[in-house]
Amino acid sequence: MTAANHNPPIVESTMQDERVLTWQDETATAAFAAELAAMPEVRNAYITLHGDLGAGKTTLVRHLLRSLGVQGRIKSPTYAVVEPHETPQLNIWHFDFYRFDDPREWEDAGFRDIFASEGLKLAEWPEKAASLTPPADLAIYIEAIDETQRRVTLRTSTERGRHMLQHWSQ
Repeated sequence: MTAANHNPPIVESTMQDERVLTWQDETATAAFAAELAAMPEVRNAYITLHGDLGAGKTTLVRHLLRSLGVQGRIKSPTYAVVEPHETPQLNIWHFDFYRFDDPREWEDAGFRDIFASEGLKLAEWPEKAASLTPPADLAIYIEAIDETQRRVTLRTSTERGRHMLQHWSQ
């Protein structure tokens, strides 16, 4: 039994394409990341992360990457824009579009080829790349309730994402 089964997130919404969870602390964030990492669909998903500075986007990504088996230092791609990671079974790209001033920078940086390839793509501040990125399989909106609690809204508009959301409809 996983830690998530001992202390499941509170599900507040059951709309087909949206789920709202409450994470009580970082342990709940790590448990969510482990559940997400265990899903076969995540291996070729595009996941966007939304929220204010300090909401916990990078923390979630670090827990997810560790759960997927990434070793070594995991740094934020804020200045590099993208940090690639590899495991024996998976290529992963972690984007941070925070510093983008113009959505065309996405195109100029050659990210179209990355998005066309197999692997997991994670993007913080995806709105800065506007309509140039594909639709997210899973959009994760993180809102700080207080120092430790987070209200998390999961949204999707793809079949892969709907399948992933079913996990949190129980």
